[in-house]
Amino acid sequence: MRYIVFTNELRIALSFSLALFVTFVLIPSIVDISRAKSYLDTPNSRTSHQDTTPTLGGIAIFIGSIIAFLMFTSIETIPSLQYIVASLLIIFFIGFKDDIIGISPYKKFLGQVMAALIVIEFGRIILTSLHGLFNIYPITYNFGLILSVITIIGVTNCFNLMDGIDGLSASLATLASAAFGSWFFLRGEFDWSVLCAGIMGACIAFLYFNLFSRKNKIFMGDTGSLFLGFIISIIAVKFNESAVDAGGLAKVTAAPAVSIGILMVPIYDTLRVFITRMVKNRPPFSPDKTHIHHYLLALGMTHRQATLVLALTGLLFIVISVMLKDLTVFWLLSVLLSVATVLSFIPIWMVTRRRKTGVS
Repeated sequence: MRYIVFTNELRIALSFSLALFVTFVLIPSIVDISRAKSYLDTPNSRTSHQDTTPTLGGIAIFIGSIIAFLMFTSIETIPSLQYIVASLLIIFFIGFKDDIIGISPYKKFLGQVMAALIVIEFGRIILTSLHGLFNIYPITYNFGLILSVITIIGVTNCFNLMDGIDGLSASLATLASAAFGSWFFLRGEFDWSVLCAGIMGACIAFLYFNLFSRKNKIFMGDTGSLFLGFIISIIAVKFNESAVDAGGLAKVTAAPAVSIGILMVPIYDTLRVFITRMVKNRPPFSPDKTHIHHYLLALGMTHRQATLVLALTGLLFIVISVMLKDLTVFWLLSVLLSVATVLSFIPIWMVTRRRKTGVS
């Protein structure tokens, strides 16, 4: 029996292409089903859009990505793959139920913890080192378990909370996948590059409909944002672990800081919003319009313009992280947080000044 043998580069290209194709083909049908069954997002005081829009685009992103993963990787090359897929099915169901009928925050959180533990305990994707932060390198299993759960759930919800304007979460996921995927390629872990390529393909297909299509415009919903956040958090943990003994072009001294830099826009904005709410004696998850994209919209930007600005900002942080990857974790984090603080202050200051002076 003859077997088709693909080069690593071809597998990556095919994963990207298949995910893009499947997602692109599925979305028009999902739009039709959503309209027929009234699975629509209706504008209200908390939303930033003005039209009633189908909100199950995450189904296409999920299916497109998973098919690409399973077609061009295997359990032999990624032993944790079956557990990753199992955990993603849990996340998919949580997001899907939330989009259709809603789900309590407690059940949502419990499901995320369960999914994270499957990946950590069975898939063995767990943080084992702080890479010199506070002069700590190896960490205990229990501490690594707790830190990994916090990381996975934290990043998952950062992407979920950033899904407030057209194209933002998908754009940030595309950038993160490209950055991590490129590093895995240099490292020689080509199957993880295949995973990243699948995410990119699915996100780019979604972005076409979300940003540019009038007939088949669609949102990703919690199904998509939770899926993207969860899979990228797994990739980030794997990146930190693979970087422990990486050499050559793949050597990264400040791996935790680099991974935070790649995800700086969603992480920093979520932390800033949470801290601001708690300072005002409000629950951190209470809804408002204090995310950075809300301030950009308040300055008169369209959704596309605001997404472009934040995507370029995300790209800037990736470039800074790559250029300064040989700094210590502490110093690279200091640089990233300083730049993020300054950049986020600018639109907030401009909006506040306009409101005080009465300028519309």
